[in-house]
Amino acid sequence: MYTIVGELRSRSLRVLWTALEMDLEFEHVSAPPQSEAVRRVNPSGKIPALVADGHLITDSVAIMTYLADRHHQLGFAAGTIERAQMDSVIQLINDEVDAVLWAYSRHKFVLPKEKRVAEVLPVLEWELQRGFQSVLGRLGDGPYLMGEKFTIADILLTHLGGWARTYGFTLPAELQSYCKTQIQRPAYKEMFRRAAELEAK
Repeated sequence: MYTIVGELRSRSLRVLWTALEMDLEFEHVSAPPQSEAVRRVNPSGKIPALVADGHLITDSVAIMTYLADRHHQLGFAAGTIERAQMDSVIQLINDEVDAVLWAYSRHKFVLPKEKRVAEVLPVLEWELQRGFQSVLGRLGDGPYLMGEKFTIADILLTHLGGWARTYGFTLPAELQSYCKTQIQRPAYKEMFRRAAELEAK
C-alpha cells in the first residue's frame, strides 16, 4: 500500500489521479506544503510525496513515472521508442508550461512581496500561450498526446490546463476541448469525490 502526502489543489492532484486511474490502494494524507504532517514524511516540506514500501519518492512526475513503470499502466516500457516519445512530451510540458506557471505563481503570491516583480507577469502569460501552442503541436490524430493511449502525459497537461484557468488565463480552443474530455474520466471525478469526503470529516 502507498501513502500519498499533499493537498489536492497542488501538484499532488497528478499523483492522486494517477493512482486512481490504476485502481491502486493508497492512503491520502491531505496536508499543505511545509506543514508538520508533510515534514514528518518529507523533511523538505514539499508536496507531493509518496511513501512506497517504506521509501520516500518526491516530485510529481517522478512519482507518476514510478507508478506507471511499476504497474505497467499509463505509459510504455523503458527502452521503447514510444517511451522515449512520451518522455519527450513530458519534458516539453514541464519546460514550456509547468515552469512558466510556477514562475507566474512565485511573482504573483509565493515570493515575499519585496521580491516579486509584477512587470514580469505579462511576459510570463505570453510565454505560457507559446508553451501551450508548442505542446498542442505534439497532438496527433488520437484523442490523447500519445495517440490512442491515455498516459501520465495527459494527466500532467490536463492538470496544468486547470492550473492556468485558476489564474483566469484563456486556453487555446483545442486545449480547452482536450481538457474538457480528460476531466470526464471516472478516476478524475472519483478523486474530487474523495476529497470532498475528507473535507467533510
